[in-house]
Amino acid sequence: MLTKEDLIDIEYNLKEQEFLLNKEEIIKNLKKLLLSSIKDVKKVGIAFSGGIDSSLLALICSKLNINFKLYSIGVEDSIDIEWANRISDEIKWKLNSKILSLKNAEKNIKKIVKILKTDDIIDICVGCIFHNVLEMAKRDKIKVILSGLGSDEIFAGYQRHKKDINECWKDLKKILERDLKRDKILAEKFNIKVLYPFLDKNLVEYSMRINPKLKLNNDFKKVILRECSVKLGFPEKFAWRRKKAAQYGSRFDKIIEKMSKRNNFRSKNEFLKELNLKMNKRLKLI
Repeated sequence: MLTKEDLIDIEYNLKEQEFLLNKEEIIKNLKKLLLSSIKDVKKVGIAFSGGIDSSLLALICSKLNINFKLYSIGVEDSIDIEWANRISDEIKWKLNSKILSLKNAEKNIKKIVKILKTDDIIDICVGCIFHNVLEMAKRDKIKVILSGLGSDEIFAGYQRHKKDINECWKDLKKILERDLKRDKILAEKFNIKVLYPFLDKNLVEYSMRINPKLKLNNDFKKVILRECSVKLGFPEKFAWRRKKAAQYGSRFDKIIEKMSKRNNFRSKNEFLKELNLKMNKRLKLI
């Protein structure tokens, strides 16, 4: 998997190279790299949101005849759960989904704040999702989980990448400094190994050479990845679906907003700072 040293080397080496523009050749090479990014596993779980990243991981496992099960988490009325069900039903993938009540979602949020000792809203929301995925996988005796982390960074999946493609490099560095640390804390709790196919060194190096014009257009982000997924057999109606970030699609962000208002805080950030302080002093908010 990609290391900080790898990233420094890749960024330095690519300064001397021209961007790749041949779409047909790029898609052919991406297919090969994606299929080789998952190695030496026979049975895996996949954190599945119904988005292009986790769907592509499932598609690759299917192509490689790897035994896999999908895990989808959300609060009541979660759009991610809805789409995860639609996709898995149509393609006949095995899905294990969990819909949390408001009460259980709040318990999850407090638990994750305590475990991660953080007030970062993204870490907390993603942590809630991932903790539940790991918990469900553990019950199924799954020892390896695949995560789609890294796809947004190498294929320009955020709005800010439209303004400055160099933000992709900054975001990759943040993954190595923050996201992997968060996942490691949670995964070790369940003794489960997490693999990140989109952070495969060869895939990262090649993807960062692709011309940004092939990754972004006026309507979509991660364009070349969506096109590649269709070539691999993923239905177009799912490949071109616009998806909200995990904290919104799961509705954990909305639960934090409700908790903030109920406790008379002006913002979610203020509430989470206080919650982090109190949870890690073994106190509770009313």
